[in-house]
Amino acid sequence: MSYNVIKKTFDLGDGRIVEIETGKLAKQADGSVVVKTGDTMLLATVVSSKEAKEGVDFLPLSVDYQEKYAATGRIPGGFLRREARLSDYEVLISRLVDRALRPLFPEDYHADTQVMISLISADKNIMPDALAGLAASAALAVSDIPFNGPISEVRVAKIDGKLVINPYRDELERASLEFIVAGSENDIVMVEGESNEISEEEMIEAIEFAHKAIKVQVQVQKELTEATGKTEKRVYSHEHSNPELREQVFAATYDQVYEIAKSGSSKHERSDKFKEIQTLFIASLGEEIDEITKSLAKKYFHDVQYDAIRNLILDEGIRLDGRDVRTVRPIWSEVGYLPAAHGSAVFTRGETQALTTVTLGTKLDEQMIDGAFINGYEKFILHYNFPGFSTGEVRPNRGAGRREIGHGNLAQRSLKKVLPSQDENPYTLRVVSDILESNGSSSMATVCAGTLALMDAGVKLKAPVSGIAMGLITDEKTGKYAVLSDILGDEDHLGDMDFKVTGTENGIVACQMDLKINGLRWEVLRAALEQAKEGRLHILNEMKKTLAQPNVDLKPHAPRIEVLKIDKEFIGAVIGPGGKVIQEMQRETGTTITIEEKDNQGIVSIFAPDKESITKATTRIKGIVSKPEVGEIYEGKVKSIMPFGAFVEILPGKDGLLHISEIDWKRYESMDGIFQVGDEVRVKLLDVDKQGKLKLSRKALLPRPPRPESKEEKQTEGTTPAE
Repeated sequence: MSYNVIKKTFDLGDGRIVEIETGKLAKQADGSVVVKTGDTMLLATVVSSKEAKEGVDFLPLSVDYQEKYAATGRIPGGFLRREARLSDYEVLISRLVDRALRPLFPEDYHADTQVMISLISADKNIMPDALAGLAASAALAVSDIPFNGPISEVRVAKIDGKLVINPYRDELERASLEFIVAGSENDIVMVEGESNEISEEEMIEAIEFAHKAIKVQVQVQKELTEATGKTEKRVYSHEHSNPELREQVFAATYDQVYEIAKSGSSKHERSDKFKEIQTLFIASLGEEIDEITKSLAKKYFHDVQYDAIRNLILDEGIRLDGRDVRTVRPIWSEVGYLPAAHGSAVFTRGETQALTTVTLGTKLDEQMIDGAFINGYEKFILHYNFPGFSTGEVRPNRGAGRREIGHGNLAQRSLKKVLPSQDENPYTLRVVSDILESNGSSSMATVCAGTLALMDAGVKLKAPVSGIAMGLITDEKTGKYAVLSDILGDEDHLGDMDFKVTGTENGIVACQMDLKINGLRWEVLRAALEQAKEGRLHILNEMKKTLAQPNVDLKPHAPRIEVLKIDKEFIGAVIGPGGKVIQEMQRETGTTITIEEKDNQGIVSIFAPDKESITKATTRIKGIVSKPEVGEIYEGKVKSIMPFGAFVEILPGKDGLLHISEIDWKRYESMDGIFQVGDEVRVKLLDVDKQGKLKLSRKALLPRPPRPESKEEKQTEGTTPAE
């Protein structure tokens, strides 16, 4: 079989080469490529149905990124030993690609489209997520599927003060900022990442640096399209149209919609009024209208809402709830709302409310990450839940979806940046945010509520974090724009940008930006970031009115952890044969004890329900790891009795011989009746021989009796000089 294999390469700017190959694998897909750098290889495929399904008025796009365990020489865990549902890590990468691709499909393209990206070979030091967007876009570039790309994604990081594109994994430990940036030749479409309290200008500098690298990768894809001859895309017709009906809808409803938008009513009241206008208009068309006309009328009414709400903001600076563009909705918060939780907070901003809890756990509660590329343990877990009732809807509870995982990840990134070190906080932390009401910015409410709940739990955060969601309304014809602080759900849906920024008083710690427009100017992004800083600090000041700093101590009912560092050689002694010693300690003290070896030391974590239990366990462990010192006095316990003496335990697991000659100053012929097993005896350590055997003495602690007088001395004392 002959293959028409086409390859294109480019340099990342430092000698590292990325290769894009098509024509060898998965040729029955509409488009497929293999992206390779080092030993890392990604296979990306795209397939799109020839026709759209009846009644579908959106793009049914699914993007799945999956890692094959064989890529890293591993076999999956679990009973089936095969790749299963996507992990949270894979879902997050799928979302990164989806958010970059989706805005660039034609608005009237509604065919089922599936993008699949597989990690088929991996270098453990090359992050595959930075190549997934490139692979997906390249697969589209070599297909006939309509797409207003190409795009690419890169990771930009500042390492040792220098900006780097797609750094190695081990370099990221030194990064002060790390963003995944996606864009086309002319525009940025998506940004997500975290940083160490950086300035707004530093963030823009990093995005601009990333865009230069993206332009190179876009150009290579254009060359690939030319080489494969896929410059002509498929012809499609997925939408009905009726220009006369559109004009009719606008003429009949625009002014009414504009007035309702301007009234400053609540979310549900506004929604009901819009629904009423739509229903009355459709009824005015008569009972005989067909489903296509009815569907078009609903679509055009949505266009009316889109235009009216945007024009209201651009022309009058008035938003749906009556605010101006810079005002943040009213805020109230409360901590300690749940008396039995280790920490809790309620945070409410306008019609968005989060109830958040903090639970303190042990090392045994750490989350195990068992992925093909990323595996290990996570001590900080954040779960975000978005039930249907939060928006007044009936929705079955199917567990966390991609949206919940993505929003939770942004909040987790934000709070993780301000957590204390492991030495200061030995706990495994789980934060759960339940959204009870939602009208925009629920992920940012999670950040604020999470900060308050952690401080309520007594976790010593480096600084409190707040978050705000920014929006943007633009008019490409006039060049007018409005940056919106603390956006509503409708403003997110009808706007051109959703830009979430979190940070402390000192700077930005995380962000997530999605753009839906062409040609975002850098000055607009600067304005948005400065306005976000203003709103973020306002929210932070409101939070401080409730709780300004972490509580001094944990809640009385919160568990306690103490961490001891012991010499590596004592790990076995603390555990005991078959775990006997540590199990006995846990049973007798009511504690949970874990031991791990780290940096050539033993790290012992003692988890207990109260201080008394902690003290008991700590004392016993310190006894086990203490090194007997010659000359020291110990309160020992008789463990066994032999004809030549007794073995006395002076420290847990450390017995010494108390020889019969060292029991007392007087001479004993046998050990009968001197001690019973279990008797406590005070002894002094005389010596430790080369084999480590301990020589004990009780006699050394007793007063030495006077020597008996000899006969000669008595006779001498009884004779006087006169005699």
